[in-house]
Amino acid sequence: MTDTRETQANALLGELQRERGGQLKVFLGAAPGVGKTYAMLSRAAEMKRQGIDVVVGVVETHGRSETAALLEGLEVLPKKQIEHRDHRLQEFDIDAMLARRPQVALIDELAHRNVPGSRHERRWQDVVELLDAGIDVYTTINIQHLESLNDIVHRITGVRVTETVPDAILDRLRDIVLVDLPPRELVERLKQGKVYVPEQAAHALQAFFSPSNLTALRELAMQTAADRVDSDLRDAQSARGISGLGVRRGVLVAIDGRGQSEYMVRVGRRLAERRDAPWAVVTVQAGRVSDAKQQLELDRAFALARRLGGDAAVVQGGNVVDGLLDHAARIGASAIVLGRTRERPWARMFNRTLTQQLIQRGAHYELTIISTPEARARARRSWRDVRGLMSGSDAALAVVAAAVAVALAWLAERWVGLEDLSLIFIVAVVLVAARTRMVAAVLAAALCFLAYNFFFIEPRLTFFIGARQGVITVVLFLLAALVAGRLASKLRMQVLALRAANAQATALQDLSRQLAGAADLGQVVRAGREAFRRTLGMEAWLRIGEQDFLSPGITPPDDKAMAAAAWSQRNQQPAGRHTDTLNSSDWWFLPLVDDRGTLGVAGLRVGDGVQKPGIEQRRLAEAMVQEIAQAIVRTRLVDDLENARVGNETERLRSALLSSVSHDLRSPLAAIIGAASSLDHYAASMSSDDRHSLLETIRLEGERLDRYIQNLLDMTRLGHGGLTLNRDWIGVDELVGSAVGRMQRYQSGARFEVSIEPGLAPIWVHPALIEQALFNVMENAAKFSPPGVAVGVDARLVGGALRIDVRDRGPGIPEDERKRIFDVFYSVERGDRGREGTGLGLTICQGMIGAHGGSVEALPGADGQGTTIRITLPLIEPSPGATPADE
Repeated sequence: MTDTRETQANALLGELQRERGGQLKVFLGAAPGVGKTYAMLSRAAEMKRQGIDVVVGVVETHGRSETAALLEGLEVLPKKQIEHRDHRLQEFDIDAMLARRPQVALIDELAHRNVPGSRHERRWQDVVELLDAGIDVYTTINIQHLESLNDIVHRITGVRVTETVPDAILDRLRDIVLVDLPPRELVERLKQGKVYVPEQAAHALQAFFSPSNLTALRELAMQTAADRVDSDLRDAQSARGISGLGVRRGVLVAIDGRGQSEYMVRVGRRLAERRDAPWAVVTVQAGRVSDAKQQLELDRAFALARRLGGDAAVVQGGNVVDGLLDHAARIGASAIVLGRTRERPWARMFNRTLTQQLIQRGAHYELTIISTPEARARARRSWRDVRGLMSGSDAALAVVAAAVAVALAWLAERWVGLEDLSLIFIVAVVLVAARTRMVAAVLAAALCFLAYNFFFIEPRLTFFIGARQGVITVVLFLLAALVAGRLASKLRMQVLALRAANAQATALQDLSRQLAGAADLGQVVRAGREAFRRTLGMEAWLRIGEQDFLSPGITPPDDKAMAAAAWSQRNQQPAGRHTDTLNSSDWWFLPLVDDRGTLGVAGLRVGDGVQKPGIEQRRLAEAMVQEIAQAIVRTRLVDDLENARVGNETERLRSALLSSVSHDLRSPLAAIIGAASSLDHYAASMSSDDRHSLLETIRLEGERLDRYIQNLLDMTRLGHGGLTLNRDWIGVDELVGSAVGRMQRYQSGARFEVSIEPGLAPIWVHPALIEQALFNVMENAAKFSPPGVAVGVDARLVGGALRIDVRDRGPGIPEDERKRIFDVFYSVERGDRGREGTGLGLTICQGMIGAHGGSVEALPGADGQGTTIRITLPLIEPSPGATPADE
């Protein structure tokens, strides 16, 4: 029941994914001339009569008048002009089609190769982009252009078709129309000149268009259409929950890069297609592939697998069987496809061939062994293959090791008296095996065996062995040398495999650690660029949103590269170098993608003289790009949280400010209005003392209102960075005296005890701001000091900085609230600020002192009573040539 529900869910998900983008309809034919374009245009004309918006993107009539006549009445999009090798060529204009955005676009000849300089290398890539944009596409294709049938078509016709279409595009099919024509009628059309001109037709009849070829191609076309119909039927039945359907079984194709890897990929694709099963390609490597030819074959095979809709992976491991079985279990494959391996007699004798080990250990897997067309030829080239397994340096090392072993054995026998000399030769074999491949180890074992026999077994200087014990000795020596060499070589391969895997894991771990410590976008970008340069030897350019980040000293991408970057970011697919899209660029672009869409694009440029990155490097680069994308998402989430916190804080401050304004503005205004009204109505009947008292009230409340507005203005300037320091020299006694005098004018009953250390030099500060800060602190202290008790002001030089302490004798501030009193609009009823005031004075004081590089802190009183506000100002010297107006 669970499997049935899962199958049904997968089928429904596939239906939804096909409905989400544009729909693809393919007119499939067995060969040119069967009438695919004619059938497509006929259908388009019918849709046009039904009111459907149809636009012809590109149609090749090949001079056929009946086909050209169907274009009448249809909107034909003008072609794009492209300069190539001093020639002006015409090509399909994909940008114009995307801008026009019809309901249905007609794109003829899906397998066409675009003119160099176009956005995509192949026309089928243009079709995929149109489908992703939500535009339905009608197109045509011949059966020989399907990638998975390329080898079959080659064997049938003897012609290798170079313009192919990946079978994965058929997964996006909504409908397939088989345009069929019997071979005899097609040959008759060819003779009549309705397919090619007469000269070409005569040659085609002798080659591709032979009746036998056309019959075989027709069968392939019908089989492909039937497979597609059968697949659609199974999906529809699965979506409706109809039971009785088989469970899909994954197919794993094993390749080694030593010939026919692409053939194996195509065979695996066809096998998986017949079974309607997912499939993948894998190669098991011991360390890094040193053979450039082998690496190139693997790269091509992996690229082909991706075009055909499969996955590709490289497994690092010293044992091929373990690697294949582990990967098959990881991806859920039940069938393993591998080529017929060249089996050595001794391996077959001890059941050690790859096939035998898979049969013994893979009890739950179906094994399919494919004999490639070049299997016999490769068997005839076995000696050349053996030579390819061992380089000249490995052979030289084996010879040198044998010679050194002979010399050491001679010295040990002559000067040390060592009788068992075989250990010296075995050590030489082990050393060679630990540094080279198994073939070199076998060569070293053979040379050491012969040298040991020739120089140290009686009778010496001959290969004849005189005693039975000598025969046993040399035979056991040879066996021991081979086993030791085999074990050492196997250990070396495992070490190389672990080293390669560890290098990738370490690179990703280092990048993850650096990205985890990145606090903002700039640090993420710097960590990513450094990781690409250090690990892959590539310079990086990143575009995140509308911001561009480029490594210092690197030429930015040109217009051609920027077009590839824009396409990669828009379509969430790789582009540029090493891809099939805009590959004339020098940059390789990978999109930065998260669950919500595209974050940007990363461009990588390989340095001059560096070979094309292999599959491992490309996978590592893609993994690193994913790590960077996740780090960008994290920093954006942090920014969003910070913005939310700031927004909440802003709302709280707004409410506090409105509350403060309603109290601290209206209170002095009410007092001023009341006093002025009394003077206006009752001035004649008042005594001079009463009038003076009312005038004094107006003055004091006006000053109070002025101070409040000044605090608001200072707070605004501090919050928006508009506070400018116009420094000048001023004496400490003058600064303190000015603040005290201003306080006494404001509060005539306030008393101050001032103590200034003698000999204090003038300080380089903004006098008005420091005086305002002192005034705010003194006002706060005087407000809560008992009547008649003086506020202490102490100024002295401590540790190279000026320290000013303002002490009051009030109730003091609780310890847990001493730091909070510097927050905006914060007040404590029992502390230095009560219900009167706005809670801005100490905040403004902290901002003004902080602008000078100083600090303000609240401390308990000397004897536990009251509070001490300590202001610390660093002593700064003006820069040479600075004037008092300089900031």
